[in-house]
Amino acid sequence: MIECPFCSVKETDGQRIYFENEYCMFLQKDGEQDVLEGSGLIVPKAHKETVFELSREEWNATYDVLRQAKELLDAEHSPDGYTLGWNVGRVSNQEIFHAHFHIIPRYRDEPYAGKGLRYWLKQPDNKRAGKPSRPGSY
Repeated sequence: MIECPFCSVKETDGQRIYFENEYCMFLQKDGEQDVLEGSGLIVPKAHKETVFELSREEWNATYDVLRQAKELLDAEHSPDGYTLGWNVGRVSNQEIFHAHFHIIPRYRDEPYAGKGLRYWLKQPDNKRAGKPSRPGSY
């Protein structure tokens, strides 16, 4: 069995836990700061494979940590917006099967400014083969 990297998160030279509560923590990895400046993760402390397994308490704790993270990121990076999201399942690009919430500050001067979470998914080349279009879909 492969050890889950989020079940035993520790601060290292390449990873920092900024704050935490009883249920989750906000962390940043140095290796992701070059392109995704200010980005971080909220990780539940209990091993839950996907967001759909979180308890109400874990959801509320995630919200509390998200608010703290926004205050920190606004003060340190002054982003122009945010992209927030959970990946669920391999087809959605979930690579670590321990739920984690991505917080990605966005900036006006980045090459993909204005292209959010759904932009890439809505491109015509992402249409499933043999699946007819439905009027009014978005």
